[in-house]
Amino acid sequence: MTGPKPRSLDMRIRRLHACDQAHICAHFLSLDAESRRARFCAAISEDWVLRYARQSLCEGDITCGAFIDGRLRGVVELRDIRQVDPCCAEAAFSVDPQWQNIGIGDALFQRMLAVAGHRGIGTIQMTFLKENSRMRHLALRYDATLAQDQDDVAATLHPDPPVLMTLAKGLTGGAKDHPWQRF
Repeated sequence: MTGPKPRSLDMRIRRLHACDQAHICAHFLSLDAESRRARFCAAISEDWVLRYARQSLCEGDITCGAFIDGRLRGVVELRDIRQVDPCCAEAAFSVDPQWQNIGIGDALFQRMLAVAGHRGIGTIQMTFLKENSRMRHLALRYDATLAQDQDDVAATLHPDPPVLMTLAKGLTGGAKDHPWQRF
């Protein structure tokens, strides 16, 4: 993107499916070296990124994307690690470098917490580099417990369970306006 960043976004966040594979590949390839290192906690090649992107929609996982003007600008992945802990998932985020610091990560974070809560996921784990101030800020905003080692920070979050009224509306078909309903 060239020029100033937009002040308000016409952003659409939705679950990604197999038909979105080209968007996912393009998004991950759009990440510069610093953003890739922040997302994957390591320096990785374009070939590795492309292989990862092609395999990113695994059964049991939930991947959501933030679209602006029809282009995928941010992704949150909620990985199913229930074989390790039945009520636990792992989350990872990425936002195009030119689109950072304008609320995309926050919107994806809110969606991830809502989906996790409605799926009965009681614990979300995240790992990010200790210098990743954006992820630290988001994690702390949503009351994560942080544990730092030499290079990484482990964040643990506990999403709120769904509100009973929201669940009732979902069962009766009246929850069309709730973000989690689109999953």
